[in-house]
Amino acid sequence: MGWVETAKDLANLDGETVSRLNALTPMQVPAGTVLFSPGDAVKGYIIVLKGRVSVSLTGSSGREILLYAVTPGQSCIQSTLGLMGGDDYTAEAISEEKSTLVLLHKDLFLNLIDESSEFQKLVFSTFSRHMQTMMHLLERVAFQRVECRLASHMLDRADQDGFLFATQQELAIAVGSVREVISRKLDVWSHQGWVKTMRGKVQILDKSALLALTNDFM
Repeated sequence: MGWVETAKDLANLDGETVSRLNALTPMQVPAGTVLFSPGDAVKGYIIVLKGRVSVSLTGSSGREILLYAVTPGQSCIQSTLGLMGGDDYTAEAISEEKSTLVLLHKDLFLNLIDESSEFQKLVFSTFSRHMQTMMHLLERVAFQRVECRLASHMLDRADQDGFLFATQQELAIAVGSVREVISRKLDVWSHQGWVKTMRGKVQILDKSALLALTNDFM
């Protein structure tokens, strides 16, 4: 059994495609690895087997925003756009934790798109899901207050004990804000007893209070 058979959403591909993919060797990358940066040429199609990769965009002002995250069984929309359209990367991808990835070089990717209807369906299904994620992001940034976006993100990413392991800068990037704003919001919530802030992490103490904010649009 190769890596394809253990990967989410890939095991149902046709036998020939599975064999060709299994010939590729997964690679391990440590947390904090920059996988690509704006202006880099797209070398191939990235599949995440284990871990999490964040893809963010930096504006001319230096403000960053998280576009989407790539988790096991998913792939990168920036890579798909570059391979299909020939454009360079416009965002930056960084592994948030130790991750296992597989890179399909451009020639193999395009060949499989032409020859395997199941692979083609998988690629465009993933592409569609990420486009929906980005549309939801645009909606939230345009119409939802920052404290609502912050509450939603924290509830989504917190573990079962309510801990979210992220710096205030990372939270700002995730919700399309700046660190100073996030710091003020967390200070207010801390005084209200909703959260407890610590170095590099936040603990949610009152889940219902944050949940009440998540559907509050401007």
